Amino acid sequence: MLHLAERLNRFSESQTIGMAKLGRELAAKGHDVINLSFGEPDFQTPIHIKEAAKKAIDDGYTFYTPVAGYPELKQAISDKFKRENNLDYAPDQIVVSVGAKHSIMNVVLCTVNPGDEAIIPMPYWVSYSAMIQLAEGVPVYIKTTLENGFKISPEQLEAAITPKTSLFIFSSPCNPTGSLYTYDELKALAEVFEKYPHIYIISDEIYEHINFEGKHHSIASFESIKDRVITVNGVSKGFAMTGWRIGYIGASKAIAQGCEKMQGQFTSGACSIAQRAAIAALNSDLKPTYEMRDAFLRRRNLVLEKMKSIEGFKTYIPGGAFYVFPDVTYYFGKSDGEHTINNSEDLCMYILNHAFVSLVPGSAFGDENCIRFSYAAADEKLIDALDRIKSVLQNLK
Repeated sequence: MLHLAERLNRFSESQTIGMAKLGRELAAKGHDVINLSFGEPDFQTPIHIKEAAKKAIDDGYTFYTPVAGYPELKQAISDKFKRENNLDYAPDQIVVSVGAKHSIMNVVLCTVNPGDEAIIPMPYWVSYSAMIQLAEGVPVYIKTTLENGFKISPEQLEAAITPKTSLFIFSSPCNPTGSLYTYDELKALAEVFEKYPHIYIISDEIYEHINFEGKHHSIASFESIKDRVITVNGVSKGFAMTGWRIGYIGASKAIAQGCEKMQGQFTSGACSIAQRAAIAALNSDLKPTYEMRDAFLRRRNLVLEKMKSIEGFKTYIPGGAFYVFPDVTYYFGKSDGEHTINNSEDLCMYILNHAFVSLVPGSAFGDENCIRFSYAAADEKLIDALDRIKSVLQNLK
């Protein structure tokens, strides 16, 4: 009998993608569905970046690209790291991939052996855990709380480390919480890592430019651990280039060479046209990026204000990204007489089927008590979505 590979049973389908799929199915039946499940800016890619892509086509950039990326793009990334983050990554320490997700998967496959432990603070981006499982590693979770801003303490980190730990992975600003680590908080974590030289650190900084609290800080800036930090970034969030699929890493030369070798057997180099567009994005003025950031800040404040009127939503103020991750345990055990809410997945399905608003259950991110609400949508859609949610939740007693 034919069968599929056992590795498919190690992880689940992305619930972010799953909820968006259910939303599309309802929309196909004629319902007006507001999709707030995807982490995708609703802005168009800035004109100067589009023009660079058109020029690339006219200039004949239609052939295979170097596995690790065009030299000009790697130089632009190196310059960006130095200019914006004060990080010294030479071009040969940079690998360009098909999105930041691909970058992270490359690193995981290069640093995690079967049976190795990888520490992941909860809540976490949906794919971290599945990636570790694909590499036959063992995810080790550190629970955080809304009251502590969804951030781990140095004591929690040290308690989770064992001789089998090979990797620590986190994002700041964070998906799904929007929380971000301060310089002092990162310094305290770096001081723990100093004691354990066998651990690599993946710092996912894809939301770097969507920061409402000031300067972004990178854990790679601490000299004592910088050679073990892999800094991941890309152009999707900060430049509204999700569909272009360009991510990248800055890392030690050994890690970069490993990722290039790995990528050479998976995808080879990223799209030629997208790479030329990314060069324009990284080498140009950040004014369009800051305009998007300011729009996200306005939307965040709008959403938080509207959520105040929804009974049972326990919120906090996210410092970056474009998500709110409210605690919704108030609704667990409640019913409209026909449907009972037992968990965050039940609540998201109830909202989808009755309010026609697509959200993602917190269980997808390792926190059953919350739901993820993306405010990467137009103001009028956000207002409509929250009004609908408030209306249908009043039926749960």
